[in-house]
Amino acid sequence: MRIAVIGLGAMGAPIAQRLVDAGHELTVYNRTAEKARALVERGVRVAASPAQAASAAEIAITMLADDETTEELVLAPDGLAAGLPSGAVHMAMGTLSIALAERLTALHAERGQVHVAATVLGRPPAAAAGELYVMAAGPAAVLTRIRPVLDAIGQRVFIIGEQPQQANLLKLCTNFLIYSTIEQLGEVFALAGKGGINRAAVLEVLTNSFFSAPVHKNYGKLIVEGRFDPPGAKVTIGEKDTRLMLRAGEELAVPLPFASIVYNRFLAAIAQGERDLDFTVLGRYAEREAGLKG
Repeated sequence: MRIAVIGLGAMGAPIAQRLVDAGHELTVYNRTAEKARALVERGVRVAASPAQAASAAEIAITMLADDETTEELVLAPDGLAAGLPSGAVHMAMGTLSIALAERLTALHAERGQVHVAATVLGRPPAAAAGELYVMAAGPAAVLTRIRPVLDAIGQRVFIIGEQPQQANLLKLCTNFLIYSTIEQLGEVFALAGKGGINRAAVLEVLTNSFFSAPVHKNYGKLIVEGRFDPPGAKVTIGEKDTRLMLRAGEELAVPLPFASIVYNRFLAAIAQGERDLDFTVLGRYAEREAGLKG
């Protein structure tokens, strides 16, 4: 298929590589053109604007960090929506607010285009290996049509519903489970450490018994080893996602008291000058509060 990829960051670049590997015809756009070099060497075209990138696409994919960047690159006069042909699909893969997802659905419908959301679970190495979990939502017939693209990106595709914002809401929920698990792990490591137990031993028990889920194995290891730089995803991403989670709770009248705790942890990390570290740095704040070196 003819695909445009807008955004070649930590997740967008390996996703684009996967699509090239699967034999799709790619045109890409990134505000920092240098990030497209590896793709250019594989014959991928680089566009001068999102509109140009999308102009011949059957599917235009955005993998962008936040609402503001997505609005800029989709809705501007030279944005994706201005160039995308009628009947073509905008597949938004970033973690966006419910409000923006609804707005994009309406805007594309007015232009005769289609909006779907395909949010993912997994870090950059999983994206490079095609091992993401994809949560897709949009018109059923359209999801069937673009299924080869979804399959090229992830090891498993979950169809969430026919309204794109449903995939965005579920993505906020899953991210919140990650962040709150990091907070729990931090508290457990702090308590056990202050009691004289080696953190590596705690991690071994947790990840080889009842708590053997990838979120405990992967994030627990990062916390114990203190590997927060370079980041897979920054503190600012966690702050943004949790803020959107709280906003969704407000809109749906759902109290989320622990989300407020996690959000304040992220604000503390930003206040301490750690905004550009991996969001797993959240896990060491309990140790600091316990008087342990962290």
